[in-house]
Amino acid sequence: MILYDVQKAFKSVFGEDITILIPKHASFGDFAVNVMQLKDRPSQKQISEYVEKLSQDKLFAHVDVQGAFINTTLSNTALKKELRKALEQKETYGSSDWGKDKIWEIEHTSPNPNKAMHLGHLRNNVYAMALSHIWEYVGIKVIRENMNNNRGIAIARLMWGYLTYGHPDSTDKDLAHWYNNQDEWDSPESRNLDPGRFVDELYVKASADFDADPDIQQAVRQMVVDWEAGDKKTRALWEKVLKYSYAGQATVLSRLGNQWNRTWNEHEHYDKGKKYVEEGLEKGIFKRTEEGTVITQLEKEYNIPNTVVLKSDGTSLYITQDLALTNIKLKETGAERLFWIVGPEQTLAFQQMFAICEQLGIAPREKLTHLSYGWMSIKGKGAMSSRSGNVVYIDDLLDEATSYAKKQIRDPEKLVEDIDSVAEKIGVGAVKYSLLKIGRTQDTAFDLKESLSFEGNSGPYLQYTYARMKSLLAKAGNENPSAPDMFPELQDAEQLLLRALPRFSDIVLEAAQSYSPHIISTYLFDLTQRFNAFYEECPILEAKAEQKAFRLALTAATAHVLKNGLGLLGIDVLERM
Repeated sequence: MILYDVQKAFKSVFGEDITILIPKHASFGDFAVNVMQLKDRPSQKQISEYVEKLSQDKLFAHVDVQGAFINTTLSNTALKKELRKALEQKETYGSSDWGKDKIWEIEHTSPNPNKAMHLGHLRNNVYAMALSHIWEYVGIKVIRENMNNNRGIAIARLMWGYLTYGHPDSTDKDLAHWYNNQDEWDSPESRNLDPGRFVDELYVKASADFDADPDIQQAVRQMVVDWEAGDKKTRALWEKVLKYSYAGQATVLSRLGNQWNRTWNEHEHYDKGKKYVEEGLEKGIFKRTEEGTVITQLEKEYNIPNTVVLKSDGTSLYITQDLALTNIKLKETGAERLFWIVGPEQTLAFQQMFAICEQLGIAPREKLTHLSYGWMSIKGKGAMSSRSGNVVYIDDLLDEATSYAKKQIRDPEKLVEDIDSVAEKIGVGAVKYSLLKIGRTQDTAFDLKESLSFEGNSGPYLQYTYARMKSLLAKAGNENPSAPDMFPELQDAEQLLLRALPRFSDIVLEAAQSYSPHIISTYLFDLTQRFNAFYEECPILEAKAEQKAFRLALTAATAHVLKNGLGLLGIDVLERM
């Protein structure tokens, strides 16, 4: 990475490490330092000596000082080296081995199998997949995992809903009748519904009945008891509704390019957390109330509220299960860091769980990280609730985005791929980019037209620019040009674009270390703007031989960087659009 070379050059002059800054304006060069951050504040004479020494380094073409800041501009020699690397390394340019020997586990998305996937799952998945791609690009071994909450009262509601409303005459059927006459009940196919939507409708109806009728509440709770007792009819019904739910999830997740290396099923470990409650009581970490409830003691040591880890009736909670699963993960995956991508409403619960893990010796808190994210909504729509059915589904949003993208394609006959495939890549890419161009914790209201614009900071704008690059190279008959031995005299637009390339690897590493994919989005938008300015100001195909060779090489190198960056965000590129 060019940043390592710059760090080395600065340390050789200053005699110590110093924070390297990336100037916001190109007129201030490529890298800068604030010399007032040195351990010993330098005099003006010393600053002048620093500038003189740095000016002698072949890494820099220009060094100047403005107040406390020393600004440096990379030399053509350094830039030529980076241009050649980009052209030779192609899909690996910008990667590094910073994370070599690190194993990080990331639990993400984890949709509850009692309803169709909605916007909350979308932001979780898009962010987590981009982050995991970035981590792998810097050498980390990433284990992507899913926590499948496949038991309990919510699943029992769905089971009751299927039993009651899955029959075509909508009459209440008992479990024994269903077990012996399963072919009487409807399926997603018989109702012409996506499996996820089929499940969702049943869950919404069941939830309304559950809230309104104490007898139904008792019947649903009895299902949970019977399931835990291993009743074969209840277990068969459980397996049936989960089959439909998983089928619906698979369709949506496939469109998003989701990856899981492992799925943890709640029913396989939900009862293993109680031993940690017993251990905590023995060690005095927990205490039992007069009512029999077991609670934590976190306020004094961690300054966070206490929580219940075991109810008075002896049943455990999610936090109890999480203690057991965290220990299992650490032992079975060998991961040195565990990450949970979960919404902000669970922030306190994770703080409490991490503190308990530390108290019990399962893991120190610094190994456990909760990465929350901002709320997502659709512009013009109000609050949503899956229980009431007032939600925006991921598949509906992707369908709408894809349909809108299809209408924007002017010359479908010129496409390399079929129009539906192209529209899908544009639509899904637009949705992903709209979420990844903003900070992780920032709330956002999705705007379809803005996200699918072919101008401005949008996915289609970046995809279209990449297609423009590939078209230029194809017209030149040279899709894999080499870096020229000598640079011609460069215009400003060429310099600005060329100087952006070496920053890519540093941007990727920064995004990995700060868990911030939007840093890459910001860089790619700037890179795309620089290329389009270069395209407008510097003729390529009509240029003289020396200039043409350089400009084609610069175009190809920029295309590699743009493709690599979009790939890290989970966005497909298009050769023509």
